[in-house]
Amino acid sequence: MRVSAKADYALRALIEIATVTDGAPVSAEQLGRAQTIPRGFLQAILADLRRAEIVVSQRGQSGGWRFARPPEKISVADVIRAVDGPLVSVYGLRPEAVDYGDSAKVLQHVWIAARRSLRSVFEEVSIQHLVEGRLPDAVAELTADEDAWEPH
Repeated sequence: MRVSAKADYALRALIEIATVTDGAPVSAEQLGRAQTIPRGFLQAILADLRRAEIVVSQRGQSGGWRFARPPEKISVADVIRAVDGPLVSVYGLRPEAVDYGDSAKVLQHVWIAARRSLRSVFEEVSIQHLVEGRLPDAVAELTADEDAWEPH
């Protein structure tokens, strides 16, 4: 799996919204400055997050962006899906929609298993976990294995 810059920036912007404010809107300029996110790119990301009902915007002098729902109810998976689409796709199709011939049919099961594995992490970690700097135990355990840190 490759994490896109868009997903990384979206998560960083949401962490910033959660840490900078107690529900008051945060301007896109503040977010971009704090996390070094290019303005145009950030605007597109915020629009995606608004369409997914993760954030809402407020116009006016004290306007900006705030959460549409509590950060503990927003998962990393929600954010990735909002900005990049499905967690796993095979040339643009969801794994269950891919049709293989007999000899390659097992590949579909690999893609389904990969999606399930990603879900087990991304759906368990919320923006609130990230803000608090703690992961759910099952996810934290995955990082405790030294082999997890080794490139292969």
